[in-house]
Amino acid sequence: MRAVIQRVTEARVDVGSRTTGAIGPGLLILICAMQGDTETEADRLAGRIAKMRIFRDDQDKMNLSVRDIGGAALVVSQFTLAADTRRGNRPGFSSAAAPADGERLYEHFAEALAAQGVPVARGEFGADMAVHLVNDGPITIWMDTAAP
Repeated sequence: MRAVIQRVTEARVDVGSRTTGAIGPGLLILICAMQGDTETEADRLAGRIAKMRIFRDDQDKMNLSVRDIGGAALVVSQFTLAADTRRGNRPGFSSAAAPADGERLYEHFAEALAAQGVPVARGEFGADMAVHLVNDGPITIWMDTAAP
């Protein structure tokens, strides 16, 4: 699975005129299931993100996790993280999981993160979403469970 994690002071996702998820301080997580991914990768990624120490402590050092600060996560599916840009001018997305698998793993990831003690809000899988965020820092981290 691939994820882009952004530390935010607030974030929300709108589908049309409806807000599907909103959080205050915490993490905006853009997530993509890749071909061959399973619940094991989703669980491992959720555990790592829940424990990632990227929030400031009293000495202004990145030493606290989203759980430590009582923050939340807004999880948004984003298959374009599978983009292959090695050839031509139009990215290919054939390495992304099939839509049914992608949705299943997206939902599993969100549940696994919630099981780690992080309140989770969500976007809407497969929808045309407008994502609003205030990036804090800015802190933006890319993760890939296939990376060594």
